[in-house]
Amino acid sequence: MNFYPTISGVLAVMSQRGYRIYRNPDKPFDLNIVGIRTTSLVPHVFDDWITVFYMSHGRWIFNAFPGTTDPGLFWLGNPMNEMGTAIVKEGQYRGLYELGKHRGYNALVQKGEVTVIRDFNRDPVLDLDSGREETGVFGINLHRASRFGESLNVDRWSAGCQVLCDPLQFNYLMAIVEKGADAFGNSFTYTLLHESDFQEVV
Repeated sequence: MNFYPTISGVLAVMSQRGYRIYRNPDKPFDLNIVGIRTTSLVPHVFDDWITVFYMSHGRWIFNAFPGTTDPGLFWLGNPMNEMGTAIVKEGQYRGLYELGKHRGYNALVQKGEVTVIRDFNRDPVLDLDSGREETGVFGINLHRASRFGESLNVDRWSAGCQVLCDPLQFNYLMAIVEKGADAFGNSFTYTLLHESDFQEVV
């Protein structure tokens, strides 16, 4: 990937968009969980970013993990929903996630509403501009791919979920999330940005 997110860039975009930034100066693990969809819209590749950051002792602690914010090829061609496969629309979703179980392991599971774009034509192209929008609770979780090692292709790992490709990085993310839940409660906002947003704030 040619694009690598930085804390300064993410904060600038979020501020420009008027999104809530959690920044408790006195207590760490007030988490910001931010996905970034890159301009490379190849649906079978982990070419996006999932970031988590928080303020600790007056400075930002920032982590960025490769992942996908898009569904894989299998689910584009075989949608679970008759209206089409879900693609999360960029935006901020307050209280979207909570700690829970995804297929038996700890992950972030959807509890609040999210807006998705329904890709209905079953071709291998992500239709972000022409699909029908729908808002609700659809099981759009944030989880990992394989537990046995880093996954190279999205395949069936995402039918609309936000997915990390490396299980070790996912475990590290979840350790941070668990500390956030202990410190501030089991509710997490998710924000999805686009790589092009960063060009506007340079």
